[in-house]
Amino acid sequence: MTLTTFTEPALPYCVFSRGADRPRVGAGLGSHIIDLERAFGEKIFAAPSLNAFMARGPRAWQRTRERLIGFIRGGQITETVPTAEATLHLPFEVADFADFYSSLEHATNAGRILRPDDPGLARNWREMPVGYHGRAGTVVVSGTPVVRPHGQLAPGHARPDLAPTRKLDFEAEVGFVVGVGSAPGQPVPVDEFASHVFGVVLLIDWSARDIQAFESRPLGPFLAKSFATTISPWVIPLAALEQARVIPPAQDPVPLGYLRASQPWGLDIELAVHVNGQLVSRPRFATMYWTAAQQLAHLTVNGAALRPGDLYGSGTVSGFRRDEMGSLLELTAGGREPLRLPDGQSLGYLADGDTVTLSGSAPGPGGSRIEFGSASGRIIGSPADHPGAAWNAARASPAVS
Repeated sequence: MTLTTFTEPALPYCVFSRGADRPRVGAGLGSHIIDLERAFGEKIFAAPSLNAFMARGPRAWQRTRERLIGFIRGGQITETVPTAEATLHLPFEVADFADFYSSLEHATNAGRILRPDDPGLARNWREMPVGYHGRAGTVVVSGTPVVRPHGQLAPGHARPDLAPTRKLDFEAEVGFVVGVGSAPGQPVPVDEFASHVFGVVLLIDWSARDIQAFESRPLGPFLAKSFATTISPWVIPLAALEQARVIPPAQDPVPLGYLRASQPWGLDIELAVHVNGQLVSRPRFATMYWTAAQQLAHLTVNGAALRPGDLYGSGTVSGFRRDEMGSLLELTAGGREPLRLPDGQSLGYLADGDTVTLSGSAPGPGGSRIEFGSASGRIIGSPADHPGAAWNAARASPAVS
């Protein structure tokens, strides 16, 4: 695995350990991790997650960042650990997880593949950021194996089978990490996005397309997307992305008032997806129709409270060009047109042993790049003693009526 070298403008946060040491909070610089507990002498950085620090709010985030930069420039940082010698852990305790569907390109591409006889977009899609709630407990840090999930598959059968998915996919996304919570019954205005969101991670939304196809009507994804979600171990502070801010695409019709922002929160993040080390796509986040600020406003418009550690995914980042598509569903036209890899192999849906790696970067000050590190997961087979194996064996037996 290639380790990311972080510049001073990035200074991403992580939770790390070395050897038998306990996990604690650090910041990435170059090829090292700054031990923030030892550098600052503050117990809040001795915690095995970022939640308590994130809950302090934007002023504390900014003071810490300015102090850290001052220490670096003054040569006062001596407590560092080589990243290659560290174990990187899940950087925060995930309180809640929601995922959106906010790329016009992805929604259009997927609609043409899955519903060729229906209108491309549902009527609600251009009125609000469409999303669903996932399972916080299935969010895992990069490097955690992804077990092929079981579910009910019904490919034209009278009755479904309980079986491992045959159409395992990835979706390339960006995740937003809430630092400051909100009171129940109090929506978060769209222009208060930066007062609540601490930072950004890379996110792989694993998707079992055949399970999804049978379970999704009428309520949408459930087990097909709740078995694993992989995030990068590095949280890029929102403050590091000022140079990456861009005006998002025009929205038609003009959104309702609670979704109209006075400050643009489009982000010029360039993603790259590799499968088994081979580049398959370069999605561009700047094209996302709904912004992260609008997603947060919609997430809370009903009065739902935020908590430190809430995570929400952007939805698949995609494009109309094949080299910018963010899922195998799109890259292979629903599995009908296998993708030819640079080494000549064909790729359909993911097989056991395949590894997907998502990386990203954004513009920084003075022409620099803010690197995001990477999120990666390797597919492994379901255990042989899974109930699905026994169930299907019993169904196949002549003794079963």
